[in-house]
Amino acid sequence: MTTEHAQQPQPAVGHSRRRFLTAAGGAVGATALRPGARSAAATPSRRRVAVLGGGVSGLSAAHELAERGYAVTVYEYYDTLGGKARSMDVPGTAAGGRGPLPGEHGFRFFPGFYRNLPDTMRRIPFPGNTAGVHGNLRNATEELFARGSGRPDLHFPLRRTTTPPAPGDITASWIRDQILSVLDVGTRLPADEVAYFADRLLVHLTSCDARREGQWEKVAWWDFIRAGEMSREYQTLLGIGQTRNLVATRAEVASTRTVGRVIIEALILWGLLGRGMDGDADIDRVLNAPTSEAWIDPWQAHLRSLGVDFVTGTQVLEVGYEGGRVTGVRVAARDGGHERTVTADHYVSAMPVEHARATWGRALRAADPQLGRCDALKTDWMTGVMFYLRTPTPVVHGHINCLDSPWSVTAIGQAQFWDVRDFSRDYGDGRAHDCLSAIISEWDKPGILYGKTAKECTRDEIVAELWAQLKDGLNDAGKTTLRDEDRLGWFMDPAVTGLGGPDPHNREQLLIHPTGTLYHRPSARTAIPNFFLAGDYVRTDVDLATMEGANESARRAVNALLDADRSDAERCRVWELYRPPEMEPLKRIDEVRYRLGLPNTFDLG
Repeated sequence: MTTEHAQQPQPAVGHSRRRFLTAAGGAVGATALRPGARSAAATPSRRRVAVLGGGVSGLSAAHELAERGYAVTVYEYYDTLGGKARSMDVPGTAAGGRGPLPGEHGFRFFPGFYRNLPDTMRRIPFPGNTAGVHGNLRNATEELFARGSGRPDLHFPLRRTTTPPAPGDITASWIRDQILSVLDVGTRLPADEVAYFADRLLVHLTSCDARREGQWEKVAWWDFIRAGEMSREYQTLLGIGQTRNLVATRAEVASTRTVGRVIIEALILWGLLGRGMDGDADIDRVLNAPTSEAWIDPWQAHLRSLGVDFVTGTQVLEVGYEGGRVTGVRVAARDGGHERTVTADHYVSAMPVEHARATWGRALRAADPQLGRCDALKTDWMTGVMFYLRTPTPVVHGHINCLDSPWSVTAIGQAQFWDVRDFSRDYGDGRAHDCLSAIISEWDKPGILYGKTAKECTRDEIVAELWAQLKDGLNDAGKTTLRDEDRLGWFMDPAVTGLGGPDPHNREQLLIHPTGTLYHRPSARTAIPNFFLAGDYVRTDVDLATMEGANESARRAVNALLDADRSDAERCRVWELYRPPEMEPLKRIDEVRYRLGLPNTFDLG
């Protein structure tokens, strides 16, 4: 075993991707640093930081640290950066001078309430964009709630209201009226169920932070909205459709605090009103090209220009601990090669929780009990399949939510947003003109074709079943949107293995949010003075497992590191979710009621 220092340049196995970014290198050198930031050259004695993981949280931490003059080395398991957000070339599909067909773990979307991640994206230069890679975002204007068995679909506009109410006009009764109006027009729910759901949202909107954390965190969304006592339509639209299909967690167990605060309030309600949004963004945005082309590759190039080193194809085995500090990290080549120990002044663990906690030994866990509590955090499968189509098939200018699909299927037609690409000219052999990217969020319920769960199916069976569920939702009302003869091929993340066998495995799972999850989530700062945590499982204000949460956690980890280092560098700005001032007086009243053991004013049972 050998020891190496994190500041020494390391080989970046497979870091170069043959993409459409040859001009990017000329743009990165002219980028200005954040106000108060110090360039690497301006720092005579650079402190070394080892960042463990090259996904969104790891790259975000490296970005903030490099701008502040730290010598950063990122250690990443895969040969390419970006984690679950990265693009992957589909092997053997390039022809005629085109690039390979683009594959991904699942589609990426960037809700308008994201504030931290967009700030980082603006600071990543991209040729021709004054706003950096942020300029590669495109607004999705509509969501399609597709119904199966020929039932009418629901088209839901995602643009903010053209004439939002004045700040003083938003009252509890006004909000209730808006919810009632939308649900009454857009759904077939019974009037009494619509009224009850509106009242439940009003309860959550006016609940104080203490009640949300002490009461609603312990109550499942399903129970909070009394879905078990309501119609199947109510359960599908307001229970399953808002939890399983969007964040791969079941309404029956999902925390009311998380679902209500992030999905209902930040994403939908305040998004439609244009409150707390990233500039003039609409509710939903996507990139204008495959994720790595539009974002990850330029990011890597920019970080290299700031002096960040990358060691890819490397597995983190154990974080060493002795004498009250992390003393080094034992790593090895992913293919089982030579083990070695890397050292630095500080360490940021930025791997997904299911991989990070496996590297924390008994002594490290004893030094900070919150590390042990991470064992209680739950993950689940949420993985996509990309279908390459012979015919342009946009379906809707936004995302598709197949509400009645047993596998909780969501999808998006991507080529319509890739306005800087010509799909058939730039990818594959020229036959594919579109890519329908679909995601399976429910892997444990029987499908409609084989009667088997997704985990029980082979890859080919999953593809056939998923295609059948998509057609069930989209081929109705006298139209045929998806045709078998249009499907040329498909791609699934190779991180999913063993399908159809006794032990299916998914290396890239997603943190889910059953009741009580909040109490097990750690802070970015640990009790070990040179060890910090970043990742979407870390406690953040955004709360939900998202790229925004990953970025926010990295900012908090860097700020904790700067505090531990007694650095005079500018701290990372952290944006929190929008808090409507109109609700604050009602929340203060609720805080008094909660302390007295009384229910929320609007909670009539």
